Amino acid sequence: MDRLLLIDDEEDVQYSFRRIFDSPDMAIRTAASGEEGLALVAEFRPDLIIMDVRMEGMNGLETLRQLREKHARMPVLMMTAFGTTQTAIEAMKLGAFDYLLKPFDIPKLKQVVQRALEAARAMRQVVSYQPLLESEDYDIGIVGRSNVMQEVFKLIGQVAASDATALITGESGTGKELVARAIYHHSARSEQPFLAINCAAIPETLLESELFGHERGAFTGANSQRIGKFEQCNRGTIFLDEIGDMTPATQTKILRVLQSGTFERLGGNQSIKADVRIIAATNKPLEEAVASRQFREDLFYRLNVVRIHMPSLRDRREDIGLLVNYFLKKFGQQRKQAPRSIAKDAIASLENYHWPGNVRELENAIQRALVMSKGEAILRSDLPDEVIASPPLGSAAGEGRGSEATGSGQTPDIPSLAQHLFRWARSCQDLKVIPAVERELIIQALAETKGNQVQAARLLGITRATLRKRVEKFGITQRLSIN
Repeated sequence: MDRLLLIDDEEDVQYSFRRIFDSPDMAIRTAASGEEGLALVAEFRPDLIIMDVRMEGMNGLETLRQLREKHARMPVLMMTAFGTTQTAIEAMKLGAFDYLLKPFDIPKLKQVVQRALEAARAMRQVVSYQPLLESEDYDIGIVGRSNVMQEVFKLIGQVAASDATALITGESGTGKELVARAIYHHSARSEQPFLAINCAAIPETLLESELFGHERGAFTGANSQRIGKFEQCNRGTIFLDEIGDMTPATQTKILRVLQSGTFERLGGNQSIKADVRIIAATNKPLEEAVASRQFREDLFYRLNVVRIHMPSLRDRREDIGLLVNYFLKKFGQQRKQAPRSIAKDAIASLENYHWPGNVRELENAIQRALVMSKGEAILRSDLPDEVIASPPLGSAAGEGRGSEATGSGQTPDIPSLAQHLFRWARSCQDLKVIPAVERELIIQALAETKGNQVQAARLLGITRATLRKRVEKFGITQRLSIN
C-alpha cells in the first residue's frame, strides 16, 4: 500500500485530495503546517509528500530544507498558485521531485503522483546480487549461478565500493538496469536520490532539457524556468539507459559534467555545479559508433572506466531453471498464493529456446504460462508457441551447431531455420536478426572447434581475418579463450 502525506493548511484542498486518491491501495494522512508534517513523517513513513509552498508558521521551502536533510530519498511534490511559479522553481533547486500548479488538472495530478510513487518504489527496492534464492532480504534480485554471472556479481561489488563511472553493456532484456540499481544500493550514495533516464524513449529535442533543464524562453513553449534531472539528483546517482542514442550536443554536455561537474541549462549561460554519479548502459556496440563518428570518443573513454557486460540468456542456459523458480515465487507473492510447480518437459523446452528477448522475455513467458495454466503445475502446452516450436538443441534447426542436418550429408533445412528466426524476431521488436545470427554462429563455431580460429573460420566459410574482426566487433573475446 502506498502512503501519501499532504501538508496544506486549506481544508478544501485536504478534502479534495482525499476524494481524488481514495483507494484501498492508498493510505492518506494530512497535516496543516510544516511543523505538524515533520512530526508525522517519522510516525507515518510516507512514500510521497505533497506540500504547499505558502502556509502559516513554517513555510513549504523551510519544511523542504529540513526534510531533505533527514530524508533525501523521499519524493516531495510542491504545490503553488500561478503567481508563485518562481518560488516553486526554488523548491526544485532544493530537491523537490516536481511541482504542481493550482488549480489542479486532475489527470495531470494523478500522472505526476504516479510517477513520483514509482520513483519512490524504485529507490526503496534493494537489488541483491546474491546468486541464491533462499535470501529473503530483497525485493528484486539478479539471479544466477553460472560462471559468467559470478563475474558480474564480483564487478558489482567492486564498482559499488568506489565512486567510479560504470558502463553496462548487453542485449535488451538482460537486466542492465538491475545492475545499475544494485551498484546504487550498495554504494555510499544509497541514501541519496536515484533517477533513471531512458535516452531512447525521450525525443532528442526534449532530452537535453530533461537532463539539464531550461531557461524561460529557451524554446517555443518554455514559459518558465525548468530544473533538470542533474540538479534534482545532486549528490545522488543518475542512470542513463541507452546512452548510445544521445545526440552529439547532449553528449558534449554529459562529457562536461564528467570532466568538471558543471553544466548549463538550455538557453542559459550560468554554470551550475552538480555532484552526480553517472552509470550508463547501452545495447549498442559503442566502439563501432565511435569509429563511425556517431559517438564521441572522449565521452566513451570517460564512461568506460569500469565495464560490466551482461551476458545473454542463451549464454547462461544453466540459470534458466533458477530464474523460472524465481519468477514463480515472485508472481506467487504478487497473487498471494503459493508458487506453482512446473513440469520437467516444460523446463526442458525453456532451456532449449533461443530467448532473443533474454530474461525479460522469460519473465513474460512465465507470467503467460501462469495465466494459461489450468492446474497446479505449468505444463509444456501452457508455454508460448514459439517456445514449444523451438527445435531441440544440437539438431540441425536448433541453433546451427552442425554443418549437416544428419550424418548422411543432407542439406540443412535453411528455410525452417529462417522461419524460427523471424518468429523470434516478431516476439522481440529489438532483435536485429542478421547481427544476432552472425554473432551466435561465431560463438557456436568457436565452441565447436574449442576456440581454434582457423578451424572456426573454415567451418563458417570466411577468412580468419574476417573472423577476428567479427570476434572483436561482438566482444566475444571477453567470454571465450581464443587461440
